Amino acid sequence: MTGLINDRFLLQNEDAVRLYFDYAAELPIIDFHTHLPPAEIAADTRWKNISQVWLNGDHYKWRQMRTNGVAERFCTGDATDREKFDAFAGIVPYLLRNPLYHWCHLELVRYFQIDDLLLSAETADAVWEQSTAVLQSGLSVRSLFETSNVVALCTTDDPVDSLEHHAAVAADQTFNAQVFPTWRPDRVMAFADPVSWNGYVDRLAAAADVEIGSYEDLIVALTARHDFFHRTGCRLSDHALTGCAFSRAKKNEINLLFDRIRSGVALSVAESDQLATELLLELGRLNSEKGWTMQLHIGALRNNNGAMFAALGPDCGFDSIGDWRYAEPLARFLDALNSAGTLPRTILYNINPRDTEMLATMIGNFQDGSVPGKIQLGSAWWFLDQKDGMERQLEAISQLGSLRRFVGMVADSRSFLSFSRHEYFRRILCNVLGRDMAEGLLPRDFGLVGGLVEDVCFRNAASYFGFELPQLPR
Repeated sequence: MTGLINDRFLLQNEDAVRLYFDYAAELPIIDFHTHLPPAEIAADTRWKNISQVWLNGDHYKWRQMRTNGVAERFCTGDATDREKFDAFAGIVPYLLRNPLYHWCHLELVRYFQIDDLLLSAETADAVWEQSTAVLQSGLSVRSLFETSNVVALCTTDDPVDSLEHHAAVAADQTFNAQVFPTWRPDRVMAFADPVSWNGYVDRLAAAADVEIGSYEDLIVALTARHDFFHRTGCRLSDHALTGCAFSRAKKNEINLLFDRIRSGVALSVAESDQLATELLLELGRLNSEKGWTMQLHIGALRNNNGAMFAALGPDCGFDSIGDWRYAEPLARFLDALNSAGTLPRTILYNINPRDTEMLATMIGNFQDGSVPGKIQLGSAWWFLDQKDGMERQLEAISQLGSLRRFVGMVADSRSFLSFSRHEYFRRILCNVLGRDMAEGLLPRDFGLVGGLVEDVCFRNAASYFGFELPQLPR
């Protein structure tokens, strides 16, 4: 490879090169937070063309297309697959220094063997033809698992989901990777629209086979579904929080709040915060009892464009970084669980770079010696999921915590081609460490530093989540 994506991509000295190729490149992948559809894994979905696997559902690309003057019909509209691909190819030369430029060319090399072309309007025909030939040769969801060496993956699933696709994957003896659900109960705390909330609670009641007429009934139903997820292999929960409000209320007050919204009466913001706080504490308790890991994704300001939200719905590229101050309420939430003896393994993800060091110090408050790295600073997330964001996250956890206990990278993606972002992270990690070795800031002991690479890229996640996975020799 002689193009942009070559053996030394992101590796700026010989120590970094050695760390990557001797200790990181061949490691299996554990992708423990994704938004990949389990139905497509069960069906081993194939695609007719690159547009279907590359552009459908990818709001990162849609944002940049809009920024570069591409009409919406070429993003989410009725343009043909080829028209959408051509529209995207035409704006790629305008993405220099945007992470998409790296990600796209890394994917073209790794999955379509296109290592001699930079994508543009002029090369679109050649890239389309070569990628189509690869797709027609048998590229599919499961072949991407195999070529990427993915041994375990977690999807993101609502408590009312049947998990039938997870059961189908687990029963398929021809598929070696393990696919686990993740409990994502955000909708049970979406109190802004009482009509929508009550409709969801009715679905939850049906899934749990429980009549939900009281707050206690709601907890019974959630517990029943939590038990079901556990039996299906779930070992992680995930919660999307804005400002992480923490506001306690007495039991009788919570019962009254539940009764009001169950009857269709809207709650105030303060009342919603009280009900959400108590539910999160209950869910934290359930996670702790079963030995699960709780993930908190904090700070996204979602669905800012009202017109486009009404037209397209969520997750279409109209979210941004929020600026809430949440250190104190987050500390109070974690402390409440810790004081009750119900604080589970917890991973904290921030979307505002301002909060990275705050969270890196927050996790140290609640380590209890029971599990190495019990409370984690999560990998650089969403808008921070790029070279600068990853390096800042690595610096924060190194300077303020313990890098060797970090559970590593997640793709957080809706695209099966995003497995290559693990390579991106691993190269960045090895470059950071290789630079320190060359500057005399770390010992030039490849067994020691390479062991850190192996721990962060694979071993820590395998141990932390309790998955039964192949172990690397020490």
